[in-house]
Amino acid sequence: MALKFRTRAARRPELTGREHEVRAVASPRPRHSEPAMSSLERAAQLAGRVIFGGYFLFSGIHHFADRDMMIGYARSKGVRYPEAAVLGTGALLVLGGLSLLAGRQKAGAGLVTTFLTGVTPMMHDYWNVTDPGQRMNETINFGKNIALIGGAAFAAASRT
Repeated sequence: MALKFRTRAARRPELTGREHEVRAVASPRPRHSEPAMSSLERAAQLAGRVIFGGYFLFSGIHHFADRDMMIGYARSKGVRYPEAAVLGTGALLVLGGLSLLAGRQKAGAGLVTTFLTGVTPMMHDYWNVTDPGQRMNETINFGKNIALIGGAAFAAASRT
């Protein structure tokens, strides 16, 4: 932190003599702007936004387009109010995907993280599955969703 020194006399000209005490006043350092991104970095960031946000947007649309199938699957997993759950999670996915595509990383990451945190242990509970093939499937989807939460954390930390 840069320090600026001022005397009382400089602030109050009527003070003289011993009353000229020096006081340190903290002032924040000027912020330096981040270096500009190269065209390759901008292209990579755009591709990442399109892929990551597009994945969630597509998944959200799938919740609405194949609503009956999704409701049946949610019901088979013991989800309470499966109709509301499918529509609500679909909305989280669509809004999160659109936010990520639009460059609103913090909002989009929050929406998809909310979806993933609630859905992952309920829908991909591999520890409760006895069939080896289905257990492997649920284990893979559980791990994928954990990785997507990590990706959302990266998106939320982006400064752009």
